[in-house]
Amino acid sequence: MNTQEQTHDHTTILQGYRKNAVGDLVHEDRIKAVDKLRDEVVLAIVGSAKELREQMLNFKLMTMAKIDGFAELSASEYGVKVGGSKGNILLTSFDGKYQVRRAVGEHRVFDERIQTAKTLIDDCIKSWSGGADTRLMAMVEHAFRVNQQGRIDVNQVLSLRQLDIDDANWKQAMDAIADAIQITGTSQYLRLYERQPNGKYTQLPLDISTL
Repeated sequence: MNTQEQTHDHTTILQGYRKNAVGDLVHEDRIKAVDKLRDEVVLAIVGSAKELREQMLNFKLMTMAKIDGFAELSASEYGVKVGGSKGNILLTSFDGKYQVRRAVGEHRVFDERIQTAKTLIDDCIKSWSGGADTRLMAMVEHAFRVNQQGRIDVNQVLSLRQLDIDDANWKQAMDAIADAIQITGTSQYLRLYERQPNGKYTQLPLDISTL
């Protein structure tokens, strides 16, 4: 069988051959010993990492279920039924040494109305007699920059709502910003903390790069 016919991912690789990075089949005899050893090292590391990732996923799912279960049990003492995994929860050990925190974050994006809000803001700046403060203009342009994903950062734009500007058109623009926000989903975050001798809590790192 011609080795050129065995370059697709879903076809069987002939015995005695290995597929290289560009999809070509190379006979074992033509592969250097150091290249074979490198391949074994990489595959062993990745295999162990995948097993660890699966264990971490199971740990997270198990922990989230325990937190939900305890929240329902705690609420039942007051005759309240907690529905779903909504809201942030903080659990502290009896001695205060450890904390488990479940945080729920919303995924927020702007719909097409954010362009209307930007137009209203620009009109405000143009209409103010004598022109607007250049620092404010720079702040507005900075807030409406797109991020690496090509989207306008919600938090940056919302920072404009903190400005105390007594102008009806400006307030209308701020209302338009609020109306343009859409919730597209939520994510649950699990964080563990340990109290230090100084009384402050530091997060126990679960990110392998911080260990």
